Parts: sequence; C-alpha cells; structure tokens
Amino acid sequence: MDNRLIITKQGNRIVSAFFESRDMLQVSLNTISKSSILGNIYLGKVKNIVKNINAAFIEIQEGKMCYYSLPENRYPIIANTKINYTGEDKLTEVTLKAGDELIVQVTKEDIKTKAPVVSSNINFTGKYSALTYGKAANGVSAKITDEKERSRLKVISKKHEHKEYGFILRTNAAFVSKEKIEEEMNQLTLAYENIRRFGIHKSRFSLLHETPPNYICDIRDGYAENVDEFVTDDPELYSHMKAYLENYQPEDLGKLRFYQDATLSLSSLYGIGDKLNDAVRSMVWLKSGGSIIIQPTEALSVVDVNTGKAVAGKKKAQETFLKINREAAKEIAKQIRLRNLSGIIIIDFIDMELSKDKELLMKELEEYFKKDPVKTTLVDMTALGLVEVTRKKVRKPLHEQVADISN
Repeated sequence: MDNRLIITKQGNRIVSAFFESRDMLQVSLNTISKSSILGNIYLGKVKNIVKNINAAFIEIQEGKMCYYSLPENRYPIIANTKINYTGEDKLTEVTLKAGDELIVQVTKEDIKTKAPVVSSNINFTGKYSALTYGKAANGVSAKITDEKERSRLKVISKKHEHKEYGFILRTNAAFVSKEKIEEEMNQLTLAYENIRRFGIHKSRFSLLHETPPNYICDIRDGYAENVDEFVTDDPELYSHMKAYLENYQPEDLGKLRFYQDATLSLSSLYGIGDKLNDAVRSMVWLKSGGSIIIQPTEALSVVDVNTGKAVAGKKKAQETFLKINREAAKEIAKQIRLRNLSGIIIIDFIDMELSKDKELLMKELEEYFKKDPVKTTLVDMTALGLVEVTRKKVRKPLHEQVADISN
C-alpha cells in the first residue's frame, strides 16, 4: 500500500491529509496565524459553580470560559494550597469553590455555540504511550488484539504503576522494543512531574504546556507502520517536521521527504482542493447509482442512503438493496472519518426485509469502523431500522474547520 501523510500550505491554512494511494481518508485544516488550544494545559480560575448542571466554568484566559464537569473531575490539582507535592501522593478528592485556581487541560475545542471543555484529568501523549492523571491504572489499546503482545505490554506498563496516574500503551506500541517504550514513558513522567510540581506556582492563566501543532500530532498519532512517507513542499513545515522527528521519532526520519516541482504543486498533484470541496458537499454518489446524503447538525449527524437510479428495471429489489447498503456502509465509514463527524450519528439505510441481510450489513459496518483511529462505536439498529453510531469528539468537524478559515 502506498500511504502518505501530505502536509502543505494553501493560502492562509495548513492542510494535513492522509492518503492511501490517491484516496484521501483523513484531513485537518489549521489557520496559519491561529493555533489550536486542544490539549493545552493552563492554570485556570473557577469563575462560578453551577449546581443544577453539576458543572463549573473555568476561565483559562482573560474572558475565555470553558465547561468543566464536576463528576468527571474528582481530583483537581489546586494551586492556592499549602500542600507540597512529594511525588508519592495519593489521589485526593477536592471540592471546588469559586476563585480556586487549578491546572486544567483542554479536551474539546469550542463547537459552534458550545464552549471548550477542560478537565483536571490531564494527560501527556507520546507515540507509544499516554500518561493519564486521575486514573491510577494501566492498560493496553484495545486495537492490539495479539494476546501474546498484549501480555508483554502489560508487563512493561506494570513497572510504571503510580498512585496518581496510569499509562495507556497505544496501538503504535505493538511489537516495539521495551527500551523505546520505557524511554518515552520516562519522558512523559518527567513532563507530568514538572507541571505537577511547578505549575501551581505560576501566575493565573499561564500556559503550562502547549500541544504541538495539529500536523505534528498527525505524524505522532498516525500508525507509523502504515505510513510510508511524510511529504511537504514548504521549507518551514519541513524544518519543523524534521526537528520533531529527530527529537521524538528518529526511527521515522527516513520517511520524511521534501517535494520539489516548480511546475506542479503538491496540493495540485494530489487534487487536495477538489477533494476538500467534495468532502463538505452533502451528497456522495455510489458506483451502483445509489447515493448517500450527509447532514451534520449541532445535536447529531444524519446519513441517508438512497437507491437513486440503482433499481431502475431491476426485479430482485432486495438483492439490490443489500448491494447498495453494503457499498454505502463502506463509503459512510470513510466519509465519517474524512469529515471528522463525531458525537451521535444516525444512519438510515434502505429498508431490508431479511434478518440475515441486516446482520451482514451491521457486521461489515462494524469492521469498517474498526479501521478508524478515532474510537467509533456501532450501537445498534433500532426497531425503525435506523443505525445508531457514536464517535469520540476531538477536533472540530471538517465543515466547521473550513468555515472558520473562510471567515
């Protein structure tokens, strides 16, 4: 497979696109002049407690309010306290009050009218592992299915057990040497301890930790064994990518390539502009003649599968319906990832009469979702034949990224 992560500039935006051959499977956009706050760690201030929704609003910058769930954040790290950090502390529940200053991390960006979400459960993510404060338990990515390898990784993580935090060994850790994994775990531990020990002494609204730009996160978070090349045609981006790889992923430095062609830009070579336009259109045509309509809303996203011209003159309608639905299932899984749809997704497939056809469709759809690096869960098919899906919210959906940059 010819897989590339293409990172280039288009006007005032940086485009990071993952390609399998010429097929764009995943893409993110970032304004050159404005960096994302997702993953950043701040010393914030509790502006007020809203008891009827069991939440607080935390100010991380002057006038920048963020939502904070009280039940999900039982162990805040408070700045205005006389307790000294020893490195051997146990998790202790704390009741927040207005005016408290605490360390928080942005876990979700603002989406339309919704404020950013912050959490006290700060984490530090590497290529192979992630340190998670507030969850003093270790684990291994569910995407690693080889039982022998899972057992090996569990032994590695057990040596790094702590009373305050745990480690999740990521999919990239599979079959990687113990030395490489432990070296990174030690680096993440040091980063955490520096924030934990010294962050509480910083001034209010201080940025304690800044997550790398999204295109660097795409290099880090992509499955290295599935990426053959990291390609850019911009000297500045190349310099940043090279520095990151040299410091954190030297084993992947050989995959970095600088594209040079005065007659054809990298964006034009891969047709990124046209593919982006297609990725925000509501209708996607299927080869069978059917189509899918994708309508994201603030509450949920709706996907409707239509027969189109596919059944014209056909006698075996149920066979045709199954064929279109199976083709649509593959395309829907691709489009959800490409458009970065998240939250609740409702899919209205063409009605089928046979239970075995429905079971086959659900099984195939679930297999397609397993290929998505973002956790995607196939919930069920309702009595009305609607398929419910949930996908973890991280970055903004693609249509909002495009709108933000256009405004």
